[in-house]
Amino acid sequence: MNSSIFSNRLTRNDARTVQVQVGRGVLTAPWRLATSWPGAPRTARPTIAILLALLVGLVAHARINVVTLPDRDTVQLTIYNSADLTLVKETRHLTFKKGINKLEFSWANTLIDPTSVEFRPLTHVSEVELQDVSFPPRVANTLEWRINSEFAGEVVVEIRYFTSGISWTADYVCEANKNETQMDFSGAVRVTNKSGEDYENAQVRLVVGVIRLVQEIADLARAGKPGMPTTTAFNGRAGGPVPAAAPQALLAFGAMMEADKSAMMKPKEIQKEGLSEYFMYTVEGRDTIPTGWAKRLPSFKTDMVPLTSYYKFEVERFGDQVMRYYQFTNSVANKLGKEPLPDGAVKAFRFTTDDKLYAFVGRTSVKYIPIDEFVELELGNDLEVMVKPTLMDWQKTDVRFDQNGNVIGWTTKETWEIEVQNSKDIPVVVDIRRNFPGDWTLTTQQKYENVDKTKVKFVLPLAARGKQNFTYELVTRHGTNATR
Repeated sequence: MNSSIFSNRLTRNDARTVQVQVGRGVLTAPWRLATSWPGAPRTARPTIAILLALLVGLVAHARINVVTLPDRDTVQLTIYNSADLTLVKETRHLTFKKGINKLEFSWANTLIDPTSVEFRPLTHVSEVELQDVSFPPRVANTLEWRINSEFAGEVVVEIRYFTSGISWTADYVCEANKNETQMDFSGAVRVTNKSGEDYENAQVRLVVGVIRLVQEIADLARAGKPGMPTTTAFNGRAGGPVPAAAPQALLAFGAMMEADKSAMMKPKEIQKEGLSEYFMYTVEGRDTIPTGWAKRLPSFKTDMVPLTSYYKFEVERFGDQVMRYYQFTNSVANKLGKEPLPDGAVKAFRFTTDDKLYAFVGRTSVKYIPIDEFVELELGNDLEVMVKPTLMDWQKTDVRFDQNGNVIGWTTKETWEIEVQNSKDIPVVVDIRRNFPGDWTLTTQQKYENVDKTKVKFVLPLAARGKQNFTYELVTRHGTNATR
């Protein structure tokens, strides 16, 4: 890497031109203008001086002694699933000279938030001090640090910032046993990088919890150069911030820094730890995550989790379909519950034979599941369980009129038969819900439960390939006949 943006090195190429290196670029002039190599005619040598003078003039106003960052040594991504937000922490080895060093950081074509960029030395802390931060004129998406070093040599530094465009989602697989009384339950996370930046050999950490943003990171990234140098810097000697962080960036910055400090790696497993209202997963090992990349990473697997297979029928919600549910509780007693489960997609299977041949049951999504939370996975219509309500009789009685002969009150009586059939080779439990608006009275020999003032439910256990019928009579009072 060049320590100066200008070098007066001349080289000759086969195209008979002279190349002058200027920073990372090369300016080229015709060979006939510069023939003063050893042995060339003395009269030709002044043209070289003229050429060099012109080139020096071109870069006279360029930034001198600016060092761009070398490649990262390590990088850590802490990805928050409740917001488009990732905390990036990277380390790099820099070689400083004694005195003032200029260091350049660029975020072109990425979604990095420039107001959040931080710099601090990790070695020679008492000898390296950040003086100030500036945004060079006519240079887009770039900031420049002026760093005073009392040490000449290699220094390990840390750079932290926020970016958007990196996200993660959870995937779950449920494998129920033949009788649907237990399941093997596993989880994985899928990380997607659309930030515009490649992250090689990255440690990935995933945070469950709600972060409140005053302004979206993506908006800050797209805004380009900030109006003022609002970058937070760490003073190596004092250990505290020099300028204050941009007030519009984050209210949750302090909490995230605490989460960042609290995480610890444990090799060869996914580490999970609680951080107040957050929960952090540290994924085993490291992965290269180029932009446009997605990868599925294992999270956990638990066998023989207690499970209830449950079926619901409610015309107002599902029409004439019977919906299948898998129910469980995210608790320690149920071999789960050591950590909350983040939002994610669930695929459910059921083993149909003793030799582990299984069939696909359905798929659904779940919201954030706290510890000790009861969970219902809605897995769609099951054609092997049938509920058929039939209206057997309907009567209108006790009709009342006002003085003009208009009907102002009446009572209806309905008689219903409910047929329930289980065509499966295992027993099931069916939850049948009926909605009764108004002032009503229900008469039946079948046990039921009031869900609320307009709904009741009948819960029927059915044997394998079993069938059951029951009836009820519903009396509903309308108009002036109603007493409630």
